[in-house]
Amino acid sequence: MNRLMDNHIVIAVDGSENSWRTVAYVGRLLGGLAGFTVTLLHVIHAPEEDFFSSPQERERWINSGRKKVERWLADYRDMLIADGIEAGDVSIRTVERDGPSLAQLILAEMTSLKAGTIVVGRQGLSRKEEFLFGSVSKQIVSHARKCTVWVVQ
Repeated sequence: MNRLMDNHIVIAVDGSENSWRTVAYVGRLLGGLAGFTVTLLHVIHAPEEDFFSSPQERERWINSGRKKVERWLADYRDMLIADGIEAGDVSIRTVERDGPSLAQLILAEMTSLKAGTIVVGRQGLSRKEEFLFGSVSKQIVSHARKCTVWVVQ
């Protein structure tokens, strides 16, 4: 891995309490250290087109969700800056992607951003729920290649 990739960290967030803890952890860990860039990433995984009665309804659903997401992404960015990460080193990325798995979509974005580390929060699933439904963090750990994965509990 090259040095640029090693120093670019992507934090996958979803607005949950676990995401807040994840961002807080990264802020405490990297705050005041130079040479790192952080991208806060949220993937809008919209339902299939046939879920909506029209393309316009789907677009309204996505735009409504995007506005909510932008508010808490800005709060996460402010948290990182308050912890000592330079404002110019923190970016926000919201993307709409289609695909079978949210974990695969997050990993695809991380690859397109040429980042070396992905940070995710562990969702509060019971062992039974995790067995039945899987977890995004577990799938990311299983499928990530040529990168570092941090899972924050």
